[in-house]
Amino acid sequence: MASSSSSPIKVGFVGLSATGWAATVSGPALLQPSLRDSYDLVAVSTSSEASAKASAEKYGKDVGHPVKAYYGSTSKIASDPDIDLVAISVKAMYHREAALPVLEAGKNLFLEWPAGACLEDTKTLAAAARRKGVKTVIGLQGRQIRTIAKVKELLASGVIGTIRSSNVILNTGRDFPAWTPLVIENNRYTHTKKNGAALLDIPMGHFLDLFTYTLGDFVNVSATHANVYTEAGILGDDGKPTGEIIKSDIPDHFSVAGFLKSGALVNIFWRAGYKSGEGTGRQQFVWEIDGEEGTIRMESDDLMGWFPSGCEPDLFLNGKKVEVDTLKNLVEILASGWRAFAKRETTYATIEDAVKIRTLLQAIDESATEGHKVDVVYD
Repeated sequence: MASSSSSPIKVGFVGLSATGWAATVSGPALLQPSLRDSYDLVAVSTSSEASAKASAEKYGKDVGHPVKAYYGSTSKIASDPDIDLVAISVKAMYHREAALPVLEAGKNLFLEWPAGACLEDTKTLAAAARRKGVKTVIGLQGRQIRTIAKVKELLASGVIGTIRSSNVILNTGRDFPAWTPLVIENNRYTHTKKNGAALLDIPMGHFLDLFTYTLGDFVNVSATHANVYTEAGILGDDGKPTGEIIKSDIPDHFSVAGFLKSGALVNIFWRAGYKSGEGTGRQQFVWEIDGEEGTIRMESDDLMGWFPSGCEPDLFLNGKKVEVDTLKNLVEILASGWRAFAKRETTYATIEDAVKIRTLLQAIDESATEGHKVDVVYD
C-alpha cells in the first residue's frame, strides 16, 4: 500500500461525474493541493460512456495528466493494475453492488456512508474485506472535526469527572431538502425504506458514529419514532416546487434513550422538517456531556448545525467557551480523513465501524417499531 512517505496512492473513483456529492464534496476533498503528494487520481467510472469520458476529461485537467474512463460494472476499474484504492460515491442502494467487485479484486476501498442499504449489505462487505485482507475507509468524516478531538482531550484529562449522562437535541430543518416535507427531485429515493437513505440511516448514522467514537458503545436502546410529515413536496433543480406531492411513511422524529457500556445514561431527540434560520430562535444542535465535576456542551444554530460531521459546533466547558481552530467546511473535513488514511493514522472509520453503527441503527428501528427495549449485540 502506498503512503504519503513514498509514491502517491493511485485512486480510481466511481461516481465522480459532473454533479452530485462526489463532484461537490468527496472529489474536491481528495484533490486538495495539500494531498497531491499522497494521492493521484488515475481513473474514473460512471454509469455511461459519455459521462465517463466527460468526467475523465474534466479531472484530467485538474490533476494535470490523462485520467482513464470506465463505465458500467465496477469490475472494470477494480481490475486496473495501476489502481491501489477505489473510491465509491453512489446512492446507498448501489453500495453493495459497486463495492463487492472492488473487494474481490483485492483493492483497498473508500465507501461513502451508509456503506450499504441495510445491515446485511454492510456485513457482506465487511466479510469480503476481511477475506481479502484489504484496507477500508468509510465516509464517516465527523471523526475528523477538531471540536471532537478537543472534547476527547478534555474527557481524557478528567476535568469533568466520571461521565454520568449525555443529552442531545438535533433539528434537520426543511431548509435542507433531502427529507420531508420538501425534497429535491434527486432525493426522492430517500422516502423508500429499502433504499437505506432515510433520516435514521444517513444523518443519524453519521451522528451516532461521532457519539460512540467519543463516549463509547451502547448496550441497549429504548426508542420511539413518529411520522409527522406524511407527505413531501418535490422541488426542481431550481429549488422551486414542481407541484408534485409524494407520500412519506419514513419516520422524521426519533427519541432514543439507552445506556452506554460506561454506565452513562443517554437521551437523544432528533426532529426534522421544521422551519429554521433567522427569526425562529431554533438551535439546530445541542450536545451535553455531564460529569460529576462539570459539563461539556457543544451547540450550533447554523442551518447545517445538525450535521456536526460537516459543520463544527461551538464548544463550552462549564459554561465557558473553548476556542478551537476548527476546519472551515465539509471539504476540509473530508480532506482530513483522506490525510489520516494516507498517514496510516487510526482516526478514520472502517467497514467494521460501519457494521457497528448499522447494528445500532437496526436496534433503534426495532425498538421504535416493536415498542420494547433492545439490547445492542455487536458481532
